[in-house]
Amino acid sequence: MASLNVLVTVSLAYVFVLFCVAFAAERAGARGRAGRLLRSPLVYTLSLSIYCTAWTFYGAVGYAARSGLEYLTIYLGPSLVIIGWWWILRRLVRIGRSHRVTSIADLISSRYGKSNGLAIVVTVMAVIGVTPYIALQFQSVTASLSIFVAAGQDGVSDGAGVRTAGLWVAIGLAVFTVLFGTRNLNVNERQHGVVIAVALEAVVKLVALLAVGVFVVWGIAGGVGETLARIDASALGTWEMDGSRWAGLTFVSAAAFLCLPRMFQVMVVENDDERHLQVASWAFPLYLMLMSLFVVPIAVIGLDLLPAGSNPDFFVLSLPLSQGQDKLAMLSFLGGFSSATSMVIVATLALSTMVSNHVVMPIFLYARQGGATQSGDVRNVVILSRRLSILAIIGFGYLYYRLSGGSGALAAIGLISFAGVAQFLPAMLGGIFWRGATRVGALVGLGVGFTLWVFTMLLPSFGVGTVLSAATFETGLWGLAWLRPEALFGITGLDPTVHAILWSLLLNALSFVLVSLASFPDPLERLQGAQFVNVFDHSGQTRGWQASVAESEDLMIMAQRILGAREAQRLFRAEAEAQGRGDDLPEPNADFLQRLERELGSSVGGATAHAMISQIVGGSAVSVQDLLAVADESAQLMEYSNQLEAKSRELSQTAAQLRDANAKLVYLSNQKDAFLSQISHELRTPMTSIRAFSEILRDTEGLGTLEKTKYANIIHVEAIRLTRLLDDLLDLSVLENGQVTLNQQSGTLVEVLDQAIAMAQASEGRSIALKRRRVQETVTLHTDLDRLSQVFINLITNAQKYCASDAPQLRIEVGQSGDGITVDFIDNGEGIVTASRDVMFEKFSRIGAQDGKGAGLGLAICREIMTRLGGDVRYLEGTGGTAFRVTLPRAQALAAQ
Repeated sequence: MASLNVLVTVSLAYVFVLFCVAFAAERAGARGRAGRLLRSPLVYTLSLSIYCTAWTFYGAVGYAARSGLEYLTIYLGPSLVIIGWWWILRRLVRIGRSHRVTSIADLISSRYGKSNGLAIVVTVMAVIGVTPYIALQFQSVTASLSIFVAAGQDGVSDGAGVRTAGLWVAIGLAVFTVLFGTRNLNVNERQHGVVIAVALEAVVKLVALLAVGVFVVWGIAGGVGETLARIDASALGTWEMDGSRWAGLTFVSAAAFLCLPRMFQVMVVENDDERHLQVASWAFPLYLMLMSLFVVPIAVIGLDLLPAGSNPDFFVLSLPLSQGQDKLAMLSFLGGFSSATSMVIVATLALSTMVSNHVVMPIFLYARQGGATQSGDVRNVVILSRRLSILAIIGFGYLYYRLSGGSGALAAIGLISFAGVAQFLPAMLGGIFWRGATRVGALVGLGVGFTLWVFTMLLPSFGVGTVLSAATFETGLWGLAWLRPEALFGITGLDPTVHAILWSLLLNALSFVLVSLASFPDPLERLQGAQFVNVFDHSGQTRGWQASVAESEDLMIMAQRILGAREAQRLFRAEAEAQGRGDDLPEPNADFLQRLERELGSSVGGATAHAMISQIVGGSAVSVQDLLAVADESAQLMEYSNQLEAKSRELSQTAAQLRDANAKLVYLSNQKDAFLSQISHELRTPMTSIRAFSEILRDTEGLGTLEKTKYANIIHVEAIRLTRLLDDLLDLSVLENGQVTLNQQSGTLVEVLDQAIAMAQASEGRSIALKRRRVQETVTLHTDLDRLSQVFINLITNAQKYCASDAPQLRIEVGQSGDGITVDFIDNGEGIVTASRDVMFEKFSRIGAQDGKGAGLGLAICREIMTRLGGDVRYLEGTGGTAFRVTLPRAQALAAQ
């Protein structure tokens, strides 16, 4: 029976063989002699077997023993994805090659405007999500070692050596990954050493599992017929299917196949030829079928032969050991060891790239104030950060394994990681198929989904009372029943795994869609979205740069510090030769800067490379092709924005007009009330005088002739006053209704002014000095002279009444204007206050009647008359007094006949 020391020796020998194979492949790739084998679809397909970890090698049998054929869901999901490669995988690979994507974090951040903040979120989520999976590999290795120890004859049974061996396995994997995973800084160059080692391990674990299966069927059960009979007689022979679990587990396994960092690494980053997917679409499902071929027979025979209480996860080891097949058990151990080590190597390699590119490098560049050209040897910083990240990630996995106690079924632990990384799916698929997806939507969706996954799956995995208290499981977080980890929102009856997968992914996708619809991407995000969604129509970067020749040297220095002196010089020399510049530095045109950004992005990530070039170039331009890709969205946005602005201006103007109109109406309403009071007074006063003096004449006897004449004269004057008021009211009514009949006559302006002045002086007792230039007034008119005279009389009498001057004076000036003949009436009074100028021509407005005189109809009548005459009357500002201008058109086009 093999001892623990023998197992460790065999494991070290196996690792040494892997080291030699990887080293040879790395040397061949570095010399450009990778050969057809290293670049073949066969190696690519075998590298995809990184999906089959210790979970599937050991845990699939245990899964079958506990849940029957449900273990098939773990194989169905990836098979459906790879068979339908034309729709999703082909797009992902094309995007990865076109945009030099280095990881799933780089893909998501590049899609959403090269957001490094989003890349950091994805990186942190990936590290946390994959940590239980790494712990699972350590658990499988140490548990398999303990099985050998328990069955051994060396007396070692306390497990202390096993735990020590598990620690040394973790250290060995970390050293191997550091040596071969960080030799090339450019992660877009294929890691030939790692890939060929993974392919070799794929063969080893397949051969080991098939060998155990053949032994169980023909060596123990006695053939296929006997095996089938045992299966029919066992509990596994009863077909029971929980539809929700099958659907949920198939979906989450398909999502994990796309989103696991290690799968993205081998499937997209390490893809050398898109056509390899065609072979993988049938070869990889075949590989999965072979891996699952003997799972049920091994589970059934193990349940029959091994003692009750045996861990079914390790029937693959226990059955050969129980039959004394030490060499077969050793081969089985190597198969499980290969499954675990290959996963840890590739997973930590992918995660270290994400941590280095999206966490360490941005912090390093931000801390160095000199910028990209003065940041020291960036190449060494990147390599060192990746190596330290590998050690830290493997350390986190080992720590999780020790904290969780190494207990629990392997399948259950694997599902935790599957559900965690599946939270990337909405943002990833939405980003490559939907141009409306936004960075904010992706952040919110990831945050919601990841929080629910932690609460419903990750924290409960430590056990009741470890991280979450028993009260939280029973009564909910903070005593809220709808916040129970296994009965979220009060919904019970669901399987805990299905419950966590359902709520985390459902609310993740819902938040992503709703927030994306409510937000709008920035220009670079929209351009990246157009390039990703339409990747088969155009390739390359979406961002065009502009730089001067003087900046070429700075770009060269930065490139040397990241790519290395030789690689950077080769790149710049090739570009200079292509531009015909000989030994000079190339001109940093848009095409070259795009190429340089892709090369740097393959080493430090797209977001970091973009930021570093931005520090030097300091400006960018968008190509015509890129602008056309989003022109429809831009046009719609601008049109909608313009419509909103126009509506806003229109509403503002309308509101201002309504405020003015309301103020005007309020003023006129007050004026109307004053007018009614005034008109009643104006009517009552003459009527009272007429009545009183007529009664005196009628009832008083013996009046003398002089008294009779006096009283009769008063009655006459008051009757004229009353008549004038009534005439004004009738005139205004007739003018407003358009019923006026104009009497067109010919005459001179001087005659009309003479008549108006004489009548104004006769009707108004107060005199006013007049200044005229009669020579300017000899203008022939053809209009309604009586109506025009009425306008002049009103303006002159207003000056006589309201000119507030000790020596009132009125100037009448006649002039010419583009509109026709102007007649200005200017007094030397105080003028009209600004607040009253907007309503002075409204009826009932008595802006100058501080003494309460007047009905407020004169200017309203003037305006109506001039409108009918085809002219205008308006107030003149800046004359020092009250001034009105009457404009007579040259061609007298009368408004009414």
